[in-house]
Amino acid sequence: MTNGEHTVLIDGLSFHFRVSGSGDDVVLLHGWGCSTEIWKGVEAFLAEHFRVWNIDFPGFGKSQVPDSVWGVDDYTRNFEQFCSMMGISNPTLIGHSFGGRVSILFASRNVVRKVVLVDAAGVLPHRSLKYYAKVYSYKAIKKIAPLLLGKARAQQLIDKRRKASGSDDYNALPETMRGTFVKVVNEDLCPYMPNIKAPTLLIWGSEDTATPLSDANVMNSLIDDSGLVVFEGVGHYSFLEQPTRFNIVVGNFLGIDKFVR
Repeated sequence: MTNGEHTVLIDGLSFHFRVSGSGDDVVLLHGWGCSTEIWKGVEAFLAEHFRVWNIDFPGFGKSQVPDSVWGVDDYTRNFEQFCSMMGISNPTLIGHSFGGRVSILFASRNVVRKVVLVDAAGVLPHRSLKYYAKVYSYKAIKKIAPLLLGKARAQQLIDKRRKASGSDDYNALPETMRGTFVKVVNEDLCPYMPNIKAPTLLIWGSEDTATPLSDANVMNSLIDDSGLVVFEGVGHYSFLEQPTRFNIVVGNFLGIDKFVR
């Protein structure tokens, strides 16, 4: 595979990715709502030492949106097919947020060289009573409003309620991806973490509110060969907020002797 931008079909879906560098395979797996573009700095650094695969998950970037609701397993199977097509074996995975979910499941059932989980998702969050009240009241409105108001007025009410109470990530999605968002954020990947046998590095921002540091501690306790590096005062995007430090830490973990800016 030559370096540059490429698109392939996987189960009829257009799948976009970029390849750069040469050597052992490193795959960059972006977070929810992101694309290959978010990894540009990390990709440029790693491409000096490895063959770097920077992918757009289906539904993001330049990859096609699935026509049905997907879960983490669907995304992982899609990625497994991609690796098989490209001849990628024993890769190093670097997964941020949602990309961490796919990294966890992939590494739990495939041979990988190393894993880097960056502010990764995968621990089922503890929900408050307020959260459940909001969710179930919204579901009740979806069921009852069409009967009382008719379809058109009911849809207006539902859209208004969703915009008022839903997250920005959720509201920005097409309908199919909304269902996917709900499905993946409610999947608990903790049972798979003890099956990861590769050396695993956790990099976390101490001020991450999307995937709090407590999630990192859970993962660190469940993955046998793992270690945690905390970036103090940093949020959910540690590799963007402190790129030089991030590259140094990852480079050391991957065995790069000389740090290249």
